[in-house]
Amino acid sequence: MYDTQVIIVGAGPTGLTLGIELARRSIAFRLIDIAKAPAPGSRGKGIQPRTLEVFEDLGVISSILAAGTPYPRLRVHLGPLSLRLGSLGGRKQATERVPYPNLWLVPQYRTEEVLRHRLAQLGGQVEFGTALEQVSARERGVEVHLSSGELVTAEYLIGCDGGRSSVRKELGLALRGETLDTEAAFVADVNIEELDHTDWHVWPFAKGGSIGLCPLPEPSLFQMMSPRKPAEGIDLAIHRVSGCDVTQIVWSSMYRPAVRMVDHLRVGRIFLAGDAAHLHPPTGGQGLNTGVQDAYNLGWKLAHVLRGGPESLLDTYEAERLPVAAAVLGLSKQIYRTRSLKRGDATNQLRLHYRTSMLSSGKPFGRLHPGDRMPDIRLADGTRLFDAMRGTHATEFTTGDGTRILIRPDGYIASIGGQPVAGFAGEPTHRVNGSRTSLECS
Repeated sequence: MYDTQVIIVGAGPTGLTLGIELARRSIAFRLIDIAKAPAPGSRGKGIQPRTLEVFEDLGVISSILAAGTPYPRLRVHLGPLSLRLGSLGGRKQATERVPYPNLWLVPQYRTEEVLRHRLAQLGGQVEFGTALEQVSARERGVEVHLSSGELVTAEYLIGCDGGRSSVRKELGLALRGETLDTEAAFVADVNIEELDHTDWHVWPFAKGGSIGLCPLPEPSLFQMMSPRKPAEGIDLAIHRVSGCDVTQIVWSSMYRPAVRMVDHLRVGRIFLAGDAAHLHPPTGGQGLNTGVQDAYNLGWKLAHVLRGGPESLLDTYEAERLPVAAAVLGLSKQIYRTRSLKRGDATNQLRLHYRTSMLSSGKPFGRLHPGDRMPDIRLADGTRLFDAMRGTHATEFTTGDGTRILIRPDGYIASIGGQPVAGFAGEPTHRVNGSRTSLECS
């Protein structure tokens, strides 16, 4: 007997997403976090288009959109002159195929707030102020010592506890890679009432290092970014470049930009996800998004196995997500080194795929391959495919000429024109119809 089915360590976006995925599938779990209260600060503020699609499936897209704004345009200040550039988030129009084409700006504490609220709606909660102290592997499960004094047994343990992950340390796995800068970078949330809140202000040649002030959704609140902590203090550094007074320093932190990842995401019945497994610099807005999608990949697989599916399905988590993490880290590193402002298909994560996965079978259908993200399309009855896909089930889409496309619960194509591999069989399936033309032309 177990005390619970799954223990999740870490209640950031990754752990919360995993909790939601398990809760809506009626899987028993405990979600613990060493912090005594939710973490403050804007931190990872960019939500990529693919993650917005994930949030639609989780039932939080309206709240996420309401909590954020489109990315502002850049305004670069050069002495008495200023140059207004484009937005890092893009200004593309939504299409039937891509309903969320642009990066969306949401402070991380607001993202976590939305996810916690959704988790509560599903009957889950975060146990703040509870730390993992020791893990012992059992023949079929794990035994976890908590700071509360409890000894808890579970079938699986998932480490979503960030760059200083206690779960990763218990496993003896190292984050391999490199530090991108010798100095620690600085970020802060500051209130500045006099500064124009429309643009993202950048002073590239400020004394002591560049200063950026990105407007956050709250009035007068900006995220300050600098390659190092201002020696003269935040207030004076900002006043020197902008002529405006800082009325409040809400939060501040330092970090060392790095690209690092583990060699394995699974050791027996223990898994790693998010920053516990891969560390990203903030450039490109990839870290939070990659972690959320780790959890989105793992959640339905855990539930399927816990309901009696083959445990070999869990091997596909590492096989699918480890190459994605490596590719995203390479992209983040390139953007950081080149200081490139280019965003779009390379960063929006819509083109990430699992074509080589053992869960992907069949032949291509036009531009679509087994393992690709399934695009949204209009169905025969006039409704959206994404509406039909929303929930915990798989979806079988059949074209007018009889071609069958089986879509996994996480929105990726499992098979085209044939039966899925055995590890995917048995997942509840919702069937919908559409035309070949609508799919090819979407």
